[in-house]
Amino acid sequence: MVMRVGGLASGMDIEAMVDKLMKAERIPLNKLEQDRTKLEWKRDAFREINSKLTELDDLMFEMRKSVAYNAKNVSSTKEGAVTATANADVANGTYQIRVNQLASTAINVSTNTVKSDVQLVEGDEIAFNTINEKGEEVPYTYTIQKGDTLTGVLKKISRDDNNVRMFYDEQSEKVIMETTRTGNYRDGAEIQFDNNSFLANVLHMDMDKESGGTNARFEYNNSGLIMESKTNSYKINGMTLEFKQETEGENVSLTVTNDVDASYERITEFVDKYNEVVEALHKSQLEERHRDYPPLTAEQKKDMSENEIELWEKRAKSGLLRGDTTISNGLFNLRSSWYEKVDTGGEYTTLTQVGIETSKDYLDGGKLIVNEKELKTALRENPADVQNLFTNSDEGNSRGLIQRLEDSLETTKEQISEKAGSILTPSLESYTLGKRMKDVDDRMESLEDRIAQAEARYWNQFTAMEKAISRMNQQSAQLMSQFGGGM
Repeated sequence: MVMRVGGLASGMDIEAMVDKLMKAERIPLNKLEQDRTKLEWKRDAFREINSKLTELDDLMFEMRKSVAYNAKNVSSTKEGAVTATANADVANGTYQIRVNQLASTAINVSTNTVKSDVQLVEGDEIAFNTINEKGEEVPYTYTIQKGDTLTGVLKKISRDDNNVRMFYDEQSEKVIMETTRTGNYRDGAEIQFDNNSFLANVLHMDMDKESGGTNARFEYNNSGLIMESKTNSYKINGMTLEFKQETEGENVSLTVTNDVDASYERITEFVDKYNEVVEALHKSQLEERHRDYPPLTAEQKKDMSENEIELWEKRAKSGLLRGDTTISNGLFNLRSSWYEKVDTGGEYTTLTQVGIETSKDYLDGGKLIVNEKELKTALRENPADVQNLFTNSDEGNSRGLIQRLEDSLETTKEQISEKAGSILTPSLESYTLGKRMKDVDDRMESLEDRIAQAEARYWNQFTAMEKAISRMNQQSAQLMSQFGGGM
């Protein structure tokens, strides 16, 4: 690093003079920095729009499912015994369920007391078999290690993937061993062990004393057919039954009806997200552009408060996307997706027939307005045709509203990605704004080199001037000394 000291001969503040000259030299660089910042802001604004479009796209996936339009509610005459959920294609009506037996775990308890500090012999083995889904025995063996305690060994067995848990009950002073799953997987005990083993001799367990390990048993719609399940859950005819207690020989009535409220909430959630996207796109085209508020340079920020900077940048960022054809065309295409009829052959062919229409206020930019009463009526009386209106997958005039909207959405997202990339985009060269940013970076790098050269040139010139003044001062002093010596 070269140390520069100026003004010793001339008495001038050379450093201050060079700083002022360099400020003038850096004006083009500052302009490029501002251009670079504005490009970054514009890129981020595009990406924020695309993020909202992606959120809408994700929600449209859910809107293609039947449950969005034909959700089912299942009521039970005995909630404490049997409950159920139903798929969208389950026919409305009443179904009778009689639960004769619940599924239970297999359990075995020590026949005699066991001391918690029982002495374990190193090398002894705890061996047992469990039954897999095919009814086959699967062996497990655990060897007692030096220093093992009863509680520690039981925890080790319980943590293993063996369908068994074991623990010591201090109050009864007995060990409990049970399966971690319900159901009967074979005739006989679910946990098999030798009656001369550690489990029998030390923990006082008798395999023949095992209880439980039963399947759930129930009758469906008074059919006389007894069905079984290894768990207290069973799927039948599009319904998932949950058994909580035996019904003591009586039927529980499960009534399936359309869950209009759930379907209404799903559709309005989608409409709200759509309106949020419309607002973002529309707002970007209405924002005022403040050309007198360029991005602040680092030097300018030094003389401003945080609040002043925030207010300035709010104006500087306003209107960045105004007039952009990708946004305006995308908004137009999204709105157009709703207008044309959908030829489904059903009762509903337009959005207005199910209680949804576009806002009449032009400042809303084409937001959707939902008439709760009309939409719920349509969902209650004809959910299948509401679904076809939205999701019909045919092409042409029969294409559903969601499919049309998705087509428009994908086109806009792709065009924005071409301009602004995404956070996963690897390089600046892969999107349009990135290429412009890269060009500005190259120009800034070249300009910085020229500025460094100019600064060096100024210092060289002032240094040469200082040297010349110094030589003149020396010559003047010599002359004055000669004149003084002659007198």
